[in-house]
Amino acid sequence: MAEQEKITREDIESKFRELTGDVDDRAEAAKTTAVTVGAVVAVAVVLGVFLFGRSRGRKKTTLIEVRRF
Repeated sequence: MAEQEKITREDIESKFRELTGDVDDRAEAAKTTAVTVGAVVAVAVVLGVFLFGRSRGRKKTTLIEVRRF
């Protein structure tokens, strides 16, 4: 049998940093994407509410015509 090397604290820490580094990179990329999507959705909602309120205001506006003879 081959001799097994002892696993040191440094080995465990380096492997843990390697694994968490990949997760951190992916989390950062996902966060950036989520912020972009959230901003686009927020702008779309504000624009939709503005247009809906504008069209509703036009429907409810009373137009009075004054004629003089």
